[in-house]
Amino acid sequence: MSDSKPSADYLAALRKRYRAARKKQRSIILDELVKTTGYHRKHASALLSGKRMHRHGPIRRPRARVYTPEDERVVLRLAEIFDQISSQRLRVAMDATLAILRRQGNPRVSTQCYAHLQRISPATMDRIRSAHRLPGRRHRGFTKPGTLLKRQIPIRTFADWDGMRPGFVEIDLVDHSGGDSRGEFGQTLNATDVHTGRTEMAAVPTKAQKYVFVALQAIRGRLPVPLLGSDSDNGAEFINNELFRYCLQEQITFSRGREGRKNDNPFVEHKNWSVVRRIAGYRRYDTRKQVDLLNRLYARYRHYINFFLPVTKLKDKVRTGSHVRRVFDVPQTPYARMLASPGVRESDKKKLKEEYAGLDVVKLRAEIGEALEDLLASHPR
Repeated sequence: MSDSKPSADYLAALRKRYRAARKKQRSIILDELVKTTGYHRKHASALLSGKRMHRHGPIRRPRARVYTPEDERVVLRLAEIFDQISSQRLRVAMDATLAILRRQGNPRVSTQCYAHLQRISPATMDRIRSAHRLPGRRHRGFTKPGTLLKRQIPIRTFADWDGMRPGFVEIDLVDHSGGDSRGEFGQTLNATDVHTGRTEMAAVPTKAQKYVFVALQAIRGRLPVPLLGSDSDNGAEFINNELFRYCLQEQITFSRGREGRKNDNPFVEHKNWSVVRRIAGYRRYDTRKQVDLLNRLYARYRHYINFFLPVTKLKDKVRTGSHVRRVFDVPQTPYARMLASPGVRESDKKKLKEEYAGLDVVKLRAEIGEALEDLLASHPR
């Protein structure tokens, strides 16, 4: 029996003959169509009588429902636990932590749901989460260019800038002015490792050089690898004699981007929004108490983003005419990139593994929520 589809002309000719034929002849014509196409006899009869129109192309039947309401609820809960990251990155995070979360019972899932979560695709999770997207916001910063040492800083280096090994960071300040640049207000020093995407943050009461310098030293002490290089914009908080002498003394490569060229520091600029703004928002924080609360929040948030949230890195740009297609690598957490890097000593990898073993992502997320509530409560209504 054939399963070929008849052409529109052939079907129209058969329909014309069918309408003019007597009952016995109609049966013969119907047999002919069924034998030619492999259609069910009822379907073929409806086509010839005009009760059903013939469709060209594949028949689209509704797919059977695979994922249950429990699956959808847990996917939304996991997306919340992992800070609403993209479904591709969420899939990687689930691969790494799903078994641990199930053993901890948070969230509680049935055996069937657990099996579904192990194989659910990013596209399916996107469909489930489509009604829960968060809007983005755009704000302007207040970076003012420094005028000192601009000719010296790019020259004096002790190691070639190498984005293929950990230890080379881009640094930037994120203001907490609330859109009002008058007076003094808090800032967050953001440092992002170019190779692994690891991000460290420290809040300071103002962008004065002395506060930024102390915060950079604190961040350096938290890095799991030696600080080899630092790249900043041209703000006076970075381009100053104190920081310059410090980098000379410690043999740290110190470089700067071009004025007005944010793309010279793309790694940290991206983290300014995806990490700092995402958690601290755009409110004004201008008291010492609020700066302390920001640092309390960052003390927990740094573990969360560096050990549990996968990130992607741009591998290549392919230009076809005027269209540029970006090619990204497989999402990995900064922690996983550190472990995979040959530039990290085995002793440092061991310390990282011990630190990771003592972390609970659900508990960490709850502590971040508490710290964030305290920060928001400190802001006047």
